[in-house]
Amino acid sequence: QVQLVESGGGLVQVGGSLRLSCTKPGRNFRNYAMGWFRQAPGKEREFVAAISWSGTSTNYADSVKGRFTISRDDAKNTAYLQMNSLEPEDTAVYYCAADRMGSGTKYLGNYDYWGQGTQVTVSA
Repeated sequence: QVQLVESGGGLVQVGGSLRLSCTKPGRNFRNYAMGWFRQAPGKEREFVAAISWSGTSTNYADSVKGRFTISRDDAKNTAYLQMNSLEPEDTAVYYCAADRMGSGTKYLGNYDYWGQGTQVTVSA
């Protein structure tokens, strides 16, 4: 069963940009905080960015602050992650997650639904 549908991953050169999309089917999208996490080979899954269910607050990891922007469009049941000034260290599988009535925290345990992951590769 598909929980979240992700798209937008791919190969990009250093300094380039990429936009990831995440869609949650159903009529309750507006009730969920949305988050993005990533996992590189040999590393733990780490927090990237999140936005509250109301869209009034955002949260970013220090490593991506100023380069990445998270947003949501409730009319389209979709969350986005705009990634600019990409670096080789950004290479990872990116996962979208949803937390019902959440404020958008950095903790994996707070999220109830997850996507399948999409590969982002930044060439040096």
